[in-house]
Amino acid sequence: MRPILLVLLTLLLLIQYPLWLGNGSWTRVWVLREDLAALQQVNEGLRQRNAALTAEVSDLQDGTEAAEEHARIDLGMQNKNEIFVQILPDATSSAP
Repeated sequence: MRPILLVLLTLLLLIQYPLWLGNGSWTRVWVLREDLAALQQVNEGLRQRNAALTAEVSDLQDGTEAAEEHARIDLGMQNKNEIFVQILPDATSSAP
């Protein structure tokens, strides 16, 4: 009876090995789920960025306000009859 019990126990351990320590083990599944969640967050951020870029492209194609805004901000351009005023922070207020 004892050898049969030893054989059955050995078989049970052999069956349980892949579940706990093998390639498709619980720990591997847990790590992969964490990786999947992290990648889904990255993808969501990229989706939002793509949506913003798509909206910007649409604005640039359809209207002149976006092109004018980019010309003002990126190139420092201004319309005729406009005066550029730059307000610098007070040097005395930022002193420690």
